[in-house]
Amino acid sequence: MAKRRKLLGQILKEIELVTEGDIQEALARQKKSGGLIGKILVEAGVCTEGDVTMALAAQNEMSFVDLTGIEIPIELLDMLTEAQAHTYRVIPLEFDAEKKALVVAMDDPTKIVVFDELSFALQSRVPGIRINGALASVEDITAALGRYYGGDDKEGGLKKDDLAQFDESGTGLGGESKAMSVDAGDPDAPAVVKLLNFLLATAIRDRSSDIHLEPFETEFQVRYRVDGALLQMENPPRELASPLISRIKVVSKLNIAETRLPQDGRIELTIEGRNVDLRVSTLPTMFGESCVMRILDRSNVSLSLDNLGLRTTDNDMIKALIAKPNGVVLVTGPTGSGKTTTLYCCLNHMNQPDMKIITTEDPVEYDLPGVMQCQVNADVGLTYAKALRSILRQDPDMILVGEIRDKETAGIAVEAALTGHLVLSTIHTNDAASTVTRLVDIGVESFLIAATLEAIVAQRLVRKICTACKEYYVPDDEVLLELNLKGADIAGKKFAYGKGCSRCNGTGYKGRMGLYEILRCNDELKQMIMDGASVALIREAGKRFGMRTLRESGLLGIYDCSTSVEEVLRETMILE
Repeated sequence: MAKRRKLLGQILKEIELVTEGDIQEALARQKKSGGLIGKILVEAGVCTEGDVTMALAAQNEMSFVDLTGIEIPIELLDMLTEAQAHTYRVIPLEFDAEKKALVVAMDDPTKIVVFDELSFALQSRVPGIRINGALASVEDITAALGRYYGGDDKEGGLKKDDLAQFDESGTGLGGESKAMSVDAGDPDAPAVVKLLNFLLATAIRDRSSDIHLEPFETEFQVRYRVDGALLQMENPPRELASPLISRIKVVSKLNIAETRLPQDGRIELTIEGRNVDLRVSTLPTMFGESCVMRILDRSNVSLSLDNLGLRTTDNDMIKALIAKPNGVVLVTGPTGSGKTTTLYCCLNHMNQPDMKIITTEDPVEYDLPGVMQCQVNADVGLTYAKALRSILRQDPDMILVGEIRDKETAGIAVEAALTGHLVLSTIHTNDAASTVTRLVDIGVESFLIAATLEAIVAQRLVRKICTACKEYYVPDDEVLLELNLKGADIAGKKFAYGKGCSRCNGTGYKGRMGLYEILRCNDELKQMIMDGASVALIREAGKRFGMRTLRESGLLGIYDCSTSVEEVLRETMILE
């Protein structure tokens, strides 16, 4: 692909620090035992850490600086607190007041999320400030931190004694969070509360969907999931793992004494006037409890069909489907593909005073005014099937079933459709056509499927190319081969990719979009279902009647320069 970042090994080879044989040997070791290619080359003795640092600087288009001969003015050092300098392992180098640009030296060019973190932290002092980076060696950064800010930050990450600085820097939630309060009498509570506030504020600001807190033997790893991809954050000290997880369990009303069993809870927050729900899940591991917090930021979600990114024909088709008086409409796809959001948009579109809508969910993710929402509770015997039976006696017009998991739930959903209700639900399959086979495998009779099934919507989420660093290129033959295309197929079409910038944390992507495959069941397809037709035949018939496959939807996204080839290849496949 044009203008892609060079590989580290290629850069070292071009400046004649390593040979092709050295690179191949290091790649073989990496494949066998993992690790970073630069570290493997250093351990093999073919180059030094300084060589790798200079190559990393070239790879990330950063200048390389030697801090040993630089004297940094005190007014420049005062721009960062001791906590910020040690947490992010950065040293301020120069500040352009006119452009509001601060250049900091760092020893890890892959963690450019630091630029956003610092920019956010310094906004109150210098509105509109931008952070740029230069690369220095690990030894230089460590020595400079000790010289200018005190202490020996060998462990890196967030230091427990520095956590009080976070609220002062503008990154904490302060007293705005209903759930965050300091436990009197616990000496670790102030530090832990401020750390939790900092993690939540950063995650919500960066539009993260999940926060992963993972204790290991020697470190406490923190990762955020942004636009479906996990990003590594600075690791807090290992000794804060247990107090932090305990703090989360307290505010989510979990049993703090139980560390041997998984637990699930919920935290409700109000942050800067925004209502945010956190779904908390803990899991016992070898080195302590792992915790994942799913962030449901209601203000960040627009539950409108028109804002889903559907193409006009698909949007009109879905609106026509959910306006039907009865039948079953299924949305399918893997976990995290946006099925629930699509269904909520459908409910919101149909939510009128003359429409009685009832849902049964596990859990209820967003409150919809005017919709009766029932949460499944297996602990007291309230399953999907049992809830559905009661819902049918509540005189609904439209029913949402969170997920069809078994024969009993599927059977009652079909029964509801046969008795004059429109049923929306989700199911896990690879594509629209294979959903029919899945229903048969569950135990639903084929004639009942044919009688009630109106449509199946398969969907995937792909990352959108960052508009700030989007670049265009002409695809080579290898790319066309992967997409099963020929040169004539892309005549007059443009391809794009994200180069990576501070706005997208160097990923080249910002935001996500949906790819949709809609299979409408007409009379011929229903007859095929009753006759037990194979998945391939159903798929072929669907395409004949106008169904656009997930791969074809992905190609349209590529031609629009909305997403990249890699994203479409990762999320879709060619189905024959």
